[in-house]
Amino acid sequence: MTPPDSLFETPEPLAARMRPRSLDEILGQDHLLAPGKSLGDAVRRGDLGSVVFWGPPGSGKTSLARLIALHTDRHFVAFSAVTEGVPRVREVIKEAEDRRRLGRGTILFCDEIHRFNRAQQDAFLPHVERGTVTLVGATTENPSFELNGALLSRCRVYVLHPLSADHIATLLWRAIQDADRGLGVMRLETTSEAIQLLAGLSDGDARRSLMVLEAAAQQVGVRGVIDEAVIRESLARRVPLHDKSGEAHFNLLSAFHKSLRGSDPQASLYWMARMIEGGEDPMTLFRRAIAMAAEDIGLADPNALLIAVAARDAFQMLGPPEGYLPLAEMTIYLATAPKSNSTVRALRDVLEVARETGSLPVPLHIRNAPTSLMKALDYGKGYAYPHDAATGYAAQQYLPDDLVGRTFYEPGERGFEKKVAERLAWWQKLARGESEPES
Repeated sequence: MTPPDSLFETPEPLAARMRPRSLDEILGQDHLLAPGKSLGDAVRRGDLGSVVFWGPPGSGKTSLARLIALHTDRHFVAFSAVTEGVPRVREVIKEAEDRRRLGRGTILFCDEIHRFNRAQQDAFLPHVERGTVTLVGATTENPSFELNGALLSRCRVYVLHPLSADHIATLLWRAIQDADRGLGVMRLETTSEAIQLLAGLSDGDARRSLMVLEAAAQQVGVRGVIDEAVIRESLARRVPLHDKSGEAHFNLLSAFHKSLRGSDPQASLYWMARMIEGGEDPMTLFRRAIAMAAEDIGLADPNALLIAVAARDAFQMLGPPEGYLPLAEMTIYLATAPKSNSTVRALRDVLEVARETGSLPVPLHIRNAPTSLMKALDYGKGYAYPHDAATGYAAQQYLPDDLVGRTFYEPGERGFEKKVAERLAWWQKLARGESEPES
C-alpha cells in the first residue's frame, strides 16, 4: 500500500486503489471485453465512440470509462449528474474545445447520467455530434426509460453484469496480497471461509466488498486475522439490493406476482422477504397481492380476495413486525390457491362489446316501472320474479336483443369454479325444461 505524501494526507480508499489498470484486470465482463467482442476490440483499437454503460453498482462502469481514456489517449473528465449541472458541462466543453485544437480528445464520463432530466441531457447533444467530447455515461437504471431518445440514438448501450461471488473472491484475494495498491504490507491472515462469506454477501458489488475488507483490516490491524466473525461485524447489517423507484423495484414486484401466479409459495415468500428487507412499503405488496387475487385466482377461490384485503387491514392494525405474519400468511394462501383468469377474460370481452355496440336498448320486461306512464308503455311487463319460481331461477331474456346468446364468462375447471360451472349448466337445463328443481 503506497503511503500518503504527508502525515496529514488521507490515503485513497482501498476500492479506489484497486481499480483495474488494464482490461485484463476487469472481472466479470468477458461478454463485452473478451477478444472478438465489439467493445473490447474497439477499446483496444482506440476508436470507441460515445457509449452508455448500464449495470448495477460496483460492476466496473467507472473503471471501464477510465481505461477507455487510457487506451484511446484522451483526457478523462469525471462528471457527476448528482452534484453538478449544466454550467459545469459548459466549462468542460470549453476546456475540451481548447484541448481539441491542440490535437487531443476528451472523454466526458457522466456518472449517474439518469439523474439529469431530459432537458439537461440535451446539453450534451451538439457536442457529442460535433465530436467535441466522447460521452461515456454510466447508469444503474434502464436507459430506455431514463435517457431521451435523441441522446440514446447517438450512444451505443452496453450492459454490465453484476460480479459473481467467485469474481468478488478473486478481487478480495488480490487486494489482500497486493503490497503496492492493496493490503499486502499489513501481512493479514484470513481464511477462505471468510473471503467466501464476504464475496457472497456483497451482492455483486466490488466496491462494497472492498470497503468491508478495508474496515475489517483496520479493525484487526497489522498481522491481524480476518475471520468470519470479523467480516460479519465489519459488514454490520446487510441490506439486500432494492431500489424502491427504479427498474429493480418493478423487477422484484414482477417476480413476486409471477411466483404467486405460478403457485410457488417458496419463491413468493422469498421475493416478499427481499422487498421487506430492502425497505419496501408493505402496502405496495398488499396492493399487488389484492390485484393478483382478482386477476389470477378470481372465482377459482373467492376467499383469496377476502384474505388479501383482510391481511392488509391486519397489517395496518398491527404494524411491523407482527404485521408481517398476515403478510406471509396471505402470500402462502395466494400462492397455493387454485388459479383462474376467467374474470379477466370476461371483463376484457364484455368491455370490448360494450364499446363496439354502443347504447343498445334495455329489454322492456326488465326495465323499472315506477310511474303509470311507464307501465302503460309496457315497462316491466312480463317480468318473471325468480324468487317466485320453485327453483329460484326464472329463464328470461336479460341481454339486449342484439346480444342474445353471447357468452362473456366461461367458468374455469379448478376450485370453486367447478361448482359455478355445474350451476350454470343446471340453469341451462331448466331453461330448456330438461331438469327438475333441486331437492
